[in-house]
Amino acid sequence: MKILKIEFENINSLKGKHEIDFTKVPFTVSSLFAITGPTGSGKSTILDVISLALFNMVPRLGKISKNDIINKGALLTRNQKEAFAKVTYQAKKGIYASEWSISTNRNNNLRDYEMFLYDLATGKPLDYKKSDVPSKNEELIGLSYNQFIKSVLLAQGDFAQFLKAKKDERGELLEKITGTGIYRQVGIKVYQKFKTVNAEIDDRQREINVLQKDLLEEEVLQELTTALTQKAGMCEPLEKETRELERLKELKKNISSQQEQIAAQEKLQLNATQNLINFEKEKGEKLQQHEQVQGFAGDLRKWQNLDAGCREIKEELTRHASGVEKNRKGISQCLENITSFLKNEPATEEIESSLQAFSRNVRKLQQQRDEKLNHYRNLQERFDLELREVPFKLNGDLQAEELKLQEMKAAGENRLQELQDQLKEIDLQNIETEKIRLRELLQQGRKAQQEWVTIENLSAEIERATKEEKELLGQVANLPQEVASAKKEMQTLQKDVENLQLRKENELLKASLEQHRHNLKNGEPCPLCGSTEHPYATHLPAKNDTLQEELLKLKKELSAMERQVTSRETSLAHHQKRIGELQLLIQENRSKVEAQKRHFEEVFLKINPAGKDWEEFCNNSEEKINLLDEFEKQNRKLNAIKTGLPILTEIQNVLVEGKKIKRELDGLYSGKDIDTDCLELQNSWTSLQHQQNSLTSQGKDLNQKLTNKTAELKTLEKLLHPNISKAGCKDISEALQRLLPETEYSQLNRKREELTSQKGQIEASLKTLKTQLEELQKKDVPQSEENLLKQLQETKAQLTSLNEECEELRRKLRNDKERQAQIAAIEEDLKEVKGKIKRWELLNQLVGDATGKKFNDFAQDLSLSQLLILANRRLQDLSDRYRIDKPLEDEDDSLVAIDEHMGGQRRSVKTLSGGETFLLSLSMALALSDLASRNVEINSLFIDEGFGTLDPETLDQTLDTLEKLQAESSKTIGIISHVDSLKERIATQIRLSRNGQGYSSLEVIG
Repeated sequence: MKILKIEFENINSLKGKHEIDFTKVPFTVSSLFAITGPTGSGKSTILDVISLALFNMVPRLGKISKNDIINKGALLTRNQKEAFAKVTYQAKKGIYASEWSISTNRNNNLRDYEMFLYDLATGKPLDYKKSDVPSKNEELIGLSYNQFIKSVLLAQGDFAQFLKAKKDERGELLEKITGTGIYRQVGIKVYQKFKTVNAEIDDRQREINVLQKDLLEEEVLQELTTALTQKAGMCEPLEKETRELERLKELKKNISSQQEQIAAQEKLQLNATQNLINFEKEKGEKLQQHEQVQGFAGDLRKWQNLDAGCREIKEELTRHASGVEKNRKGISQCLENITSFLKNEPATEEIESSLQAFSRNVRKLQQQRDEKLNHYRNLQERFDLELREVPFKLNGDLQAEELKLQEMKAAGENRLQELQDQLKEIDLQNIETEKIRLRELLQQGRKAQQEWVTIENLSAEIERATKEEKELLGQVANLPQEVASAKKEMQTLQKDVENLQLRKENELLKASLEQHRHNLKNGEPCPLCGSTEHPYATHLPAKNDTLQEELLKLKKELSAMERQVTSRETSLAHHQKRIGELQLLIQENRSKVEAQKRHFEEVFLKINPAGKDWEEFCNNSEEKINLLDEFEKQNRKLNAIKTGLPILTEIQNVLVEGKKIKRELDGLYSGKDIDTDCLELQNSWTSLQHQQNSLTSQGKDLNQKLTNKTAELKTLEKLLHPNISKAGCKDISEALQRLLPETEYSQLNRKREELTSQKGQIEASLKTLKTQLEELQKKDVPQSEENLLKQLQETKAQLTSLNEECEELRRKLRNDKERQAQIAAIEEDLKEVKGKIKRWELLNQLVGDATGKKFNDFAQDLSLSQLLILANRRLQDLSDRYRIDKPLEDEDDSLVAIDEHMGGQRRSVKTLSGGETFLLSLSMALALSDLASRNVEINSLFIDEGFGTLDPETLDQTLDTLEKLQAESSKTIGIISHVDSLKERIATQIRLSRNGQGYSSLEVIG
C-alpha cells in the first residue's frame, strides 16, 4: 500500500484547500521528506486527514460523527461551512481514492458526513454505502484501522517509555502498542467462568461441613429435652413474686416524688410572695402618682405638643432669615457669571434673550465647523476607498503626499507598459475570457501530467515484474534437475542406512552370543549343550564400536537431504505460483498502459502537439495567468491614483476653510456644549428669582402660625390650673413628670396582676399535692425501699438465669433440627451439580487468573521475543554497537542493551543517552511496522518526533539508514520534526506556519 496524494479543505487550523501530491516533484526526486512547523501549526492534522479519509476515524478522537464535530469543535475549521479529506493510494488491486466530506445546509446546520470510494482506473465512484467505505478500504489495503495506525504512523515515543519500563509495566505497554489485550480478557473470562461454576459447589460443601460439626449426639439431645422441662416449671412462682415487688417499689417512688413536688411548690410560694412585695416597693409609688394625674392626661399632652410647636416655629424663622441672605448673595454671583460668559453685562430683564442670542451665534459657527469636518472626513474616506489597493496612507503632510502620489503614477504607467509587452499574445480587452482559457489549459496539463505519471508507474511495475519473472525463471530452470539429483542421492543414502542397520543387528546378535561365552565357567555345564568343558570361552573377537557412529552420521546426512529435497520442492512450487501471478500482472498492466496511452494521445496531445515537458507547459500557463492578474492589479492601482489626485487637492482647500472657522469660534466660545452652558445659567437665574419670591411668602406664613399657637397655649394653661392644684402638683412641668407613657403604665399594671395571679395558683396546687400524698401513704408498707430493691434484684436474677438457661436449651434443640434439614437439602442439590466443571477446572489451571496476567504474560513474552528479533534486524542498519535483549533473572526489570563494542557487555537501557535511547526506540517502532504489515507491503511511513536527542553524527547515520530503507523498498518516508538540522539535511519538506488569526498555512518546498 502506498499513499500517492493527500487533498483536504478546512480541516482543523488549515483553512482553505491544500494538496500534497507524492507523484510530483519534489517527492519524485526524493521520497524522504520532513513535515516541519511549530507546535500547534497542524503537523498532526496531515495524519488526521489520512485516517479520516480512509476510516472516518482520527487517533485523538476515535470514530467521527456529526455530534462529535458540533460538541467538541473538532476537524471543521472555525467559521467555515464545509470540509473534505481525500487520499489517493495504490494497493495490490489498483489505484483508489477515498474521500470524506461534510457541509452545512441553508440554515447553517451541519449535515451528516459523506464518504465515497473511487476506482481511478475507471474514474467512477464504487457503489458502497458511506458506512461500508472504511471496511472496503481495509479490505483493499489489507490492514485494519489499528494495524494501519501502527504500520504507517510510527510513534517511537511510546517505545522510549517501553524500553525502560518494569516487567509488569512493559507487558501493559506492549499490550497497548500491539493491541493484543484479547489474551488478558481470555484469561479473565476463563477464571471468572470457573469461579462462577465452582463457587456454588464450594459454598454448599462448606455449609455441609460446618453444619455436620455442630450436630448433637443422641444422648446429649435427650438430656437437653429433660432439663428444659424441669427448668420451665421453676420460672412461674418467681415471675409472680417479681411483679408484686415491682409494684411496691413503684409506690415508694411515687411517695418520694410527691414529697419533692410539695417542697418545690412551697419554695415557689415563698418566691411569689417576695416578688409581689418587691414589685410594690419598686414600682408601687410610681403607679400611684400616675393614677393621680391620669384623669387630665390628655390636656397635659396637648399642652406639651403646643409648647414644642412654638419652639419649632421660632427655630424655622431663624433658618428662614439665613436662607434670605444666601439667596441675595446667589443672585449677585449668578449675574457676575452671566456677564463673564456673554463678555458684556445685560439688563436683568434681558438676561434670557441675551443668552439665547449668544447660543444661536455659537451654534451657527459650530455647525459650519462640523460641516467642514464631515466634508474632510468624507473626502478622506473617498480617497482611502479609491486607493484601497495602493499601499498609500495620508500622514498629514498633504503637499509631500501629493508629490509622492505623482511619482507612483509615473512608476505605475511604466510597469503597465512592461506587462503589455510581455502579454502581446493575449487579448487584453477580454481578460476574463483569456484567464478562463488559460486555467482550462492548466487544468488539462495537470491532468495530463498525473495520467503520464500513472502510465510511468504502471510501466515501472511491468519492468519490475518482468525482471522478477526473469530471475524466477532462471531459478526454476535448474530446480527440477536439482530435486531429481537430490532424490537420487537420498535413495543412495537410504540404502546405505539400511545396510548399516542390518550390520548393526548382526553385531547385536553376535554380541549376545559373545556375552554367553564370557559367562561360561570350567566345571559348570553350558546352558546350550550341557558340556562342562568350554574351549571357546577364551580368545574372544574384538568388538566393532564405530558402527553406531557411522549409522548416526548417515542418518543425519539422510535427514539433511530430506529437508533439502522438501525445501527445493517447496521453492519450485512457490516460484511457479509467483511466475503465474507475475505473468497475469504483466498482462493486465500492459493492457492498462496501452489503453491509457491511447486515451492520453486522444485527449492531451492536441493541447501540446510538440510534446514538450508537461511541467514546463503548466508553468507557462500558470505564469501567464499570474501576469494577467498583475496587469489587472496594476491597472486598478493606476486608475485609483489618477482618481485620488484631484480628491487630495480638494482636501487641502477644505482644511484651509475649516481652520478659519475654528479660529473665530475659539475667540467666542471655548466650552463643549453651548446649549447646556446657556441653559444652566438661565436655569440658575430663574431658580434664584423663584426662590426669592418663595422666601418672602414663607416668612409671612411662619409669623402668623407663631401668633396663633401662642394664644392657644395661654388658653389651655388657664384650664389646667385647678386640676394641677387638686393633684398636689406645683405646676404643669411637675404633673408631666408624674405622667407615665401609656405603654409603660400598661406593662407595669399587667406585671402587678400577673404576680398576684401566680401567687394564688401556687397556693391551690400546694393544697392538691398534700391531699394526694396522704392517699399514697395509706397504701405504703413498713419495709424500706432499699430492702425492697435488694429483694427484687435477687428474684430477677434468679428468674433471668432460669429464662436464659431455658432459652439456651430451646436454641440448641431448634438449631440441631434445622441443621439436619439443611444438610439433607444441600446433599440432594449437589448430586446434579458435581462432575460438570472438570473442563473449566483444567482450563483455569492452564491460563486463568483474576487479572488475566498468567495468559497475557505468556502471550506478551512471545510477542516481545518476535518484536526484539525484528528490532535487532532494523538496529543493525542504525548502529552496529547495540542489540536489544530481554533481562535475565538477576538483572534489572527493564530491557537490556548488549554493547558489542564492549565485548558483549549487558547494560540496562536506563543507562543509555537520549540519542541511544531514540535509536533503540526507532528500531522498535520500525519492527512493529514490520510485525503489523507482515502480510501487506507498506510503502508509506510517517515517523514522529525524537530526532532532537541525536548528536550530528548519529543523526546523519540515522538519516542515511532511512534513505537506504527508502531507496531499497521504494517507500515514501515522512519525518515529523522541528529540528533545524533536519531542515538542512532533508530538502523536501512540507512546511507549516501559523498566522495571528489562529489559522495555519501549508507549503511544499524542495
